Amino acid sequence: MKKKYVILSLIIALCISLCKLPYVASAECECVYLGGMPAGFRIDNRGATIIGLNDVISSDGLYSPAKDAGIRAGDLMLTLDGKEINSAADIGVVLSDYDGNGITATIEREGEIIIKIVYPAKDISGKYRMGMFVRDDVSGIGTITYIKENNEFGALGHPVTEGESQKAVRINSGVAYGCNIIGVNRGVRGKAGEIRGYFIEDEILGVIEKNTAAGIFGKITDEKFTDGLKKMETGEAKPGKASLYSTVEGTRPKEYEITIVKADRSAAENKDLVVKITDEKLIEKTGGILQGMSGSPIVQNGKLVGAVTHVFLNDPTRGFGISIEKMIKE
Repeated sequence: MKKKYVILSLIIALCISLCKLPYVASAECECVYLGGMPAGFRIDNRGATIIGLNDVISSDGLYSPAKDAGIRAGDLMLTLDGKEINSAADIGVVLSDYDGNGITATIEREGEIIIKIVYPAKDISGKYRMGMFVRDDVSGIGTITYIKENNEFGALGHPVTEGESQKAVRINSGVAYGCNIIGVNRGVRGKAGEIRGYFIEDEILGVIEKNTAAGIFGKITDEKFTDGLKKMETGEAKPGKASLYSTVEGTRPKEYEITIVKADRSAAENKDLVVKITDEKLIEKTGGILQGMSGSPIVQNGKLVGAVTHVFLNDPTRGFGISIEKMIKE
């Protein structure tokens, strides 16, 4: 079994049977499976995100081809000389055929498509370089919220985003892996805590198909994954006592006591719920809500009503959640 240790750093917003509802409370429900279990999510970008620029050391000096062409960190590179780019390896293939006449780069910047001409420099090893670092994929730990009877799943409750830009990552492909939680860094006032665990890379749970404002969505391909999971209907959250299903140790969730302080489905940025952790055992172990708990389902009166998504930095026992209707709608 391969083990890859991962500390979640997707975003400070945590934070990777129920009913299918249109976005009205009176519709009939189709039961789905309750989540709460952790998963390792690896998303391959559409395009290659430029995360930094550097100098190329050549035999006659330093050059920065990408910078000289007007390319910036944060740009999304889509093509080079008409060839689709999704990784550093794709860039390497184009550079291996470089003839010295410049390369046409198509990039996306703040929603605008821009064309740049780049003249790669030959480094001291004799290879052409563009002088930039790119991110091939994004990975981290999150929580599966629910699984429909057709094996479609929803997780996180918020998008996976790109660093400081906080733009949703555009998916080319993605995989959900089994995950084992081995510890936590407790949250304290002013600093979010985090779940620590590793991907079980020979345990592929499913594929990721969408990254949206309401979370990431895909399909479970491991037919045994839903064995033993609870089924329940969805419902509408109301202020009052509720339960949070989350995994802070091992591979399976436990139930913890919380209070829904506020419920407003019309809230901006899908921050429909304000929740407070009241379970003393969970507070003692974690300090409250942690990065990695994103997507942990919230159950009230026997129905799935939402999922936790964010932690309050000034009070780790409090956070935001998204209503389940908005996730199911995606």
